[in-house]
Amino acid sequence: MTDSRTDFYEILGVPRDAPPEAIKSAYRKAALKYHPDRNPGNHEAGERFREAAEAYAVLSDPEKRSQYDRFGPDAFRGAAGGPRFDPSSFVDFADILGDFFGFGAGGTVTRGRRRQGEDLRADVRLTFEKAAFGTEVSVPLSRQETCETCGGRGGKGGAGATTCATCRGQGQLQFRQGFFAMSRPCPECEGTGERVKDPCPDCRGEGRVLRQRTLTIHVPAGVDDGARLRLTGEGSRGRAGGRAGDLYVVISVAPHESFRRDGTDVILTWAVPFHLAALGGPVTVPTLEGDVTFDVPSGTAAGRVFSLKGKGIPRLDGRGRGDQHVLVTIRVPKKMNAAQRDAIQRLAAAFEDGGSGAPTKDEKGFFERL
Repeated sequence: MTDSRTDFYEILGVPRDAPPEAIKSAYRKAALKYHPDRNPGNHEAGERFREAAEAYAVLSDPEKRSQYDRFGPDAFRGAAGGPRFDPSSFVDFADILGDFFGFGAGGTVTRGRRRQGEDLRADVRLTFEKAAFGTEVSVPLSRQETCETCGGRGGKGGAGATTCATCRGQGQLQFRQGFFAMSRPCPECEGTGERVKDPCPDCRGEGRVLRQRTLTIHVPAGVDDGARLRLTGEGSRGRAGGRAGDLYVVISVAPHESFRRDGTDVILTWAVPFHLAALGGPVTVPTLEGDVTFDVPSGTAAGRVFSLKGKGIPRLDGRGRGDQHVLVTIRVPKKMNAAQRDAIQRLAAAFEDGGSGAPTKDEKGFFERL
């Protein structure tokens, strides 16, 4: 058997029955460890790097690996003992670099002209009520649509693309830079591997044209500020008949002068006259669907909350609605006539005589919290 430095399996550190994936993985590790850029001026590392590339060039090729397994390294050496092959003829180092460092030496190539279309965004502003109960809105769009002249094929008269003669459909060209074989996108077909020989005069070979459209969009009941609606396939059409992108409708909701929202609940702060709070009685308040009257008990203090079941925002899943909560405050008149002032004075005297003029512990706590 040959010494360890001429045994390609030993060089890569894999068994003789190693699968192709293991061989490639071992080469990647060796190339990363001994790459000259990581070991400047290190002759030994450079030699190890060359040996790993030589071993991988043989073992990654099924036919050459079979010859090596039968005849050993001599099958690939000339009479003088030097290499009979150029490793750069077999090793696509651009792929290895891309796996190591997150880039390809020639860029990532996606073959074929067909590309998915771009996603679009539309911003819609709604009133509080329309967001609560749903509505339909008209959205103007500027988007790419299939060219009717060529049917999206890109060629004049509906002709399609043909294989690029420069790169022979590969989408990339290989070139050598010293020891390595590198790749770059083909400049003729821009890396697609296809070319439109006689482009359509309307879309210039793109298979799509820019058009202005107005879409009518249904906004469901219960959407909140910042919600996003996704309309699949309503974005721009893809190049050369590619799938259309999506349209994202972003909702903003204008604030209401009386209501504020908390999930599916609506909160209303409502002032009642102090005599009604003291004596109790009916109170009429607005809701999203009109006025509602309910009774407040006598002795109602500021800060008390009353709930109106089912008077809130519809849930997006359609399962019922939230509630409306009415936060009570006490309305004190800023101006009073003589009769009103006299009545208040007599009321105050009555409370003082009855020993009830001082605030209770609960009332103190409320004002302290307030």
